[in-house]
Amino acid sequence: MTSLIRIQGAATAPANPQAMSGRAETTGKVGRDLLERAVALALRAPSVHNTQPWRWRVRRTEVELHADPTRHLVDTDPGRRDLLISCGAALHHLRVAVAGLGAAVDVEYLPDPENEQHLATVRLVDGRPDPSAAALFGQLERRHSDRRPYSAQAVPAGRLAALVSRAARHGVLALPVIDPTVLHRVNEVLRSAAREQRRVPGCLAELLLWTHRYANAHDGVPRGAVPTRTGLWDQPHLQRFPAGTLAPCRGSGTSGGTDGGTLLLLATPRDDAAARLAAGEALSAVLLAATRAGLATAPLSQAVELPSTRTRLCAALRMPDEPQILIRIGVPLPGAAPLAPTPRRPLASVLLRP
Repeated sequence: MTSLIRIQGAATAPANPQAMSGRAETTGKVGRDLLERAVALALRAPSVHNTQPWRWRVRRTEVELHADPTRHLVDTDPGRRDLLISCGAALHHLRVAVAGLGAAVDVEYLPDPENEQHLATVRLVDGRPDPSAAALFGQLERRHSDRRPYSAQAVPAGRLAALVSRAARHGVLALPVIDPTVLHRVNEVLRSAAREQRRVPGCLAELLLWTHRYANAHDGVPRGAVPTRTGLWDQPHLQRFPAGTLAPCRGSGTSGGTDGGTLLLLATPRDDAAARLAAGEALSAVLLAATRAGLATAPLSQAVELPSTRTRLCAALRMPDEPQILIRIGVPLPGAAPLAPTPRRPLASVLLRP
């Protein structure tokens, strides 16, 4: 049985100038309205194939996060790793939103051992919001997965170190893949994962389902979020999705020049539900902090979805920890056009009855 973990909101000053001052108003309609606003912002969290596999129950002073089993990719993600990481990212987005709106919270993880879908309960408490979370508030609607090529400029070492530190606050190891030999091995694992998953009928069916959504769908990966098929498609991080319509950045060419992007692996000491939720929170923290630093990002889950490629990834990195997800991080190309937001379900469609 997974042990219960609690995190208390920090009693320090809010970073958002619009935040409530002094003691947070956490009762009655004020508390519920604040939580509904925070959940609406949390819906911007990244998720595997943009499935948005979460449901929320909002009460007067607390909100519950539940996994949505109807959006579980049973063939791509039989062990629920992607689902739990996606929900962990949404949970961290919620914590950032609550902090940015001026409230402090207490988080109870996996509160019901008899209900594996109930992942966390977030309660408003007296005190001031967590400043490290509130500092990321402005990035909730700015962050997008950028699958285009990145600049040849390497990610500055100081910014990379700051992202590693962000993940560490959640008990998650963030390992930059810098050594060229190791990077070559990891890229080979990514290519192998793309080949092997396309031979699994269920995985291919799920990929097609979530990348060929009906017009005006509120979920899935639209073609406009995936680069066109050019010479850039020899890069392993672009081999998961079918060809899209996202035009290459100005000056990127079509044969793939030097790309200074860095792969960052998130790993945990254990591989249970709590660890996967923590990896999701760390993923959110890294993505939002990278956006704040002007960096482009894209999560990569494919290498950990098959047991065979997951084992090879461990061997390639020669590490004892459990790999959870990779993140591609880089400096955007000069003149890169802003990315259009990917669709999200409306708030009413993800709320459970109180």
